[in-house]
Amino acid sequence: MIEVGVLELQGNYALHHNIFSDLGIRSKGVKLPKHLDGVDGLVIPGGESTTMSLLLDTFKLREPIKDFAKENSIMGTCAGLIMMAKKIEHETKVVPLNILDIMVNRNAYGRQIMSKKMSINLKLNNELMPLNSTLIRAPKIIDYGKDVMVLTMLENSPAAVMQNMHLGLSFHPELDGISIFHELLFNPSSKYYWNNLNKVDAA
Repeated sequence: MIEVGVLELQGNYALHHNIFSDLGIRSKGVKLPKHLDGVDGLVIPGGESTTMSLLLDTFKLREPIKDFAKENSIMGTCAGLIMMAKKIEHETKVVPLNILDIMVNRNAYGRQIMSKKMSINLKLNNELMPLNSTLIRAPKIIDYGKDVMVLTMLENSPAAVMQNMHLGLSFHPELDGISIFHELLFNPSSKYYWNNLNKVDAA
């Protein structure tokens, strides 16, 4: 059985554990480099990206996560997406991990007081899935490389992207109990598993 790590430095990580539990997938908290040993994937949750960036250095996790990403899947939601980016527009305080070949604009969808739910359409294995997306100070993907696959759009910008075995989301699926993205990246027995990339289409 696989086990997925959830970064627990800061942010909303508990709900990711809940989703993994519902899927029958083991998960454990990651707070130190040694916690990456033996796990098969990692979730970088939403939170505050400036604080998260500082804590990665405080707990000496930056380079271990970058090395981990060379052979293991990582999913980032909201602030996690920011941290996975190659570049952050107009930003000097957050040092990204350069795991996804994307450029993001932090808080592009508005401040926390402007948090909202929007509908998105995800198409996997020729199935169209209308989903709710919760945006909280959400980042916008404003540019991406040729190897990045767009899974769904939001207001004419990519909202879910995949590159190789890594996944980044502008929104918070865990807040709405949406498990399809956790299945896509971390559940080999699911028909939606990322290894069937030729069956994944943007809606």
